[in-house]
Amino acid sequence: MGSYIPAELERRIRSTARNRCGYCLSPQHLVMARLEIEHIVPLSKGGSNEESNLWLACPICNRHKSDKTTGIDPETGEVVSLFNPRTQVWSDHFRWSEDGIFIVGKTLTGRATVTVLQLSNDPDALIVRSYWVMAGWHPPED
Repeated sequence: MGSYIPAELERRIRSTARNRCGYCLSPQHLVMARLEIEHIVPLSKGGSNEESNLWLACPICNRHKSDKTTGIDPETGEVVSLFNPRTQVWSDHFRWSEDGIFIVGKTLTGRATVTVLQLSNDPDALIVRSYWVMAGWHPPED
């Protein structure tokens, strides 16, 4: 994470994010690693530790996002801002594939975010998600 986040602020973020990754929606109770507080705009790009710039991300999504704030929409080639889980609605930009394993981008932002964060091609995430589907725990209803 690289910077100190006070415990009370972390508790508020976890509660507001409903204890799940803002990008792949993986819930904390199914993820073996602790969900991480991530900077929507990284500190290295001028972001802050203000609550409005912090959200939850699973380690896989956070690793792929790294310090990126934009991506290229694979359909149009346009450079667009990545999805902001604090200010945008997940279902406006993404949907689950019929089998519940893949995240499909519905908008320029959604498609660019799927590509940059490898939301539908990280092998570890896909295997785990497939087991969650078999167990009836996935995809989330909302």
